[in-house]
Amino acid sequence: MARSLDGLFLAPVADQAPGQVGTRTRFAYHERNGEIWADYAGGDVVRGRLVGTREGDRLDFRYVQLGRDGTTSSGHCVSTVVELPDGRVRLEETWEWESRDGAGTSVVEQVAGTAAD
Repeated sequence: MARSLDGLFLAPVADQAPGQVGTRTRFAYHERNGEIWADYAGGDVVRGRLVGTREGDRLDFRYVQLGRDGTTSSGHCVSTVVELPDGRVRLEETWEWESRDGAGTSVVEQVAGTAAD
């Protein structure tokens, strides 16, 4: 199993569609006893939260977010935790909106620094 996500900051490696998570979004992860949660913000996202579980290198969580346009959205994501050769963490994600149409894949990687604006 890859190392704990607790205290790590992650960011997408590419932008998604407008109004969604993008390269300016920062996730602050926490993990304890198989539970994971994170706060996120930046870019088109004013505030977001995710909560779920971890079994081995698999994360399964729900997310909810407030966009800069005032809309709220929610969805489901399953991620695989990968440790990169340089020791950083990558999450390879498959997600789908539950509050609207849409689904896709994304990649977030560990970054230095702090939470988003």
